[in-house]
Amino acid sequence: MEKFFDYFDERYRDAILSKPPSEDGPVITLSRITGCDARQVASVLVEELNRKFNTTKWRWVDKDIIYSIARELNTDTQRVENFYKGIELSNISEMIMAFSGGFVSDLRVKKAIKEVVLTICKEGNVVLVGRGGVSIARDITDALHIRLVAPFYWRVANVMKKKQMDMEAAEAYVVETDEKRFNLIQTFLEKKPLNIDYLFDATINRNAFNINETAELVAAMYEKKVCRQMAERKKLRKVL
Repeated sequence: MEKFFDYFDERYRDAILSKPPSEDGPVITLSRITGCDARQVASVLVEELNRKFNTTKWRWVDKDIIYSIARELNTDTQRVENFYKGIELSNISEMIMAFSGGFVSDLRVKKAIKEVVLTICKEGNVVLVGRGGVSIARDITDALHIRLVAPFYWRVANVMKKKQMDMEAAEAYVVETDEKRFNLIQTFLEKKPLNIDYLFDATINRNAFNINETAELVAAMYEKKVCRQMAERKKLRKVL
């Protein structure tokens, strides 16, 4: 947990954010519509990457990290919850105020959150689940951006099982959460496109692939795109 306090230290963030772009990442962002088991995919994916590359560097991050930090700082976790559920930025101003010692505008709240997430991404070897990561990390070269999707009623059934909801409640939950996640991605884009498909390197239908298969596909695409890019740059440096 101490590691994650670093991300709220401006000096540490500045050091990471000022690194040359060539040293950014690697990072994998997993965006998903509701009910696609992204956290489970991330967990298996990290195990696969660490095994495949004989390392322990890879980790995955999602909202639980932010909540844990809020608890450690004695900050109202509901403020964090509100932001990631798509409630106006002003509703989490108090979270930032809790450790900044003064009033901050919505613009500064957005900037602080973006910098924390971007620092995690630029530091590298991370699978970021949601958090608007595809928007925030879009300029990182050594990045793979994956979108997890599935048919509506496949997802409704998954939500019913996991959250012990009836069908009507699960349908409403899926529709509402899909909209909020879409808006969160848009929050960190300069323009607000109606279609965000262009942000992703690939889209995987969870109805066609189970969790392990999905993780294996993402790992293979990471090798094809990111590892190839890194190898080509290394070869070019040797030639020069």
